[in-house]
Amino acid sequence: MAVLRILGIDPGSRYMGYGVIERNGSRLRYIHADRLVLGNMPFTERLLKIDAFLGELLALYEPDCAAFEGIFHQKFADAAIKLGHARGVAICACARFGIPLYEYAPTDVKQSVTSFGRAEKAQVADMVRILLGVQNTWPVDASDALAIAICHANRI
Repeated sequence: MAVLRILGIDPGSRYMGYGVIERNGSRLRYIHADRLVLGNMPFTERLLKIDAFLGELLALYEPDCAAFEGIFHQKFADAAIKLGHARGVAICACARFGIPLYEYAPTDVKQSVTSFGRAEKAQVADMVRILLGVQNTWPVDASDALAIAICHANRI
């Protein structure tokens, strides 16, 4: 079986988590993870930064596919709209590179990584470290992105 490189993306309007893993048969290998800090710059500039950053990330790591967490219910409409815009920019960046996209519900990601669909973020991060065999600690956005990538690796 060929090695598959997967990019997990946890988009947001203030921070975007990303994580790259490889799957070779049933083995997972950690490549890189972090988060892009978008801060308080004007919203349109944040969207441009997401697009430019993902272009660089996709060129550098050359993933075979990308996985996103599906949209979940937001309490505030404005936050949901901004998240949708950030997510759309990330999806377009991947599409521009011809990278197949996959989407998973948040409960499916948690279930895949922890065997419990309502796991807390700390539980998810702990299991990500165990599954990837590393001791790294990442910002929560990055460990979420790795969990999304692991979920995809487990589904294909």
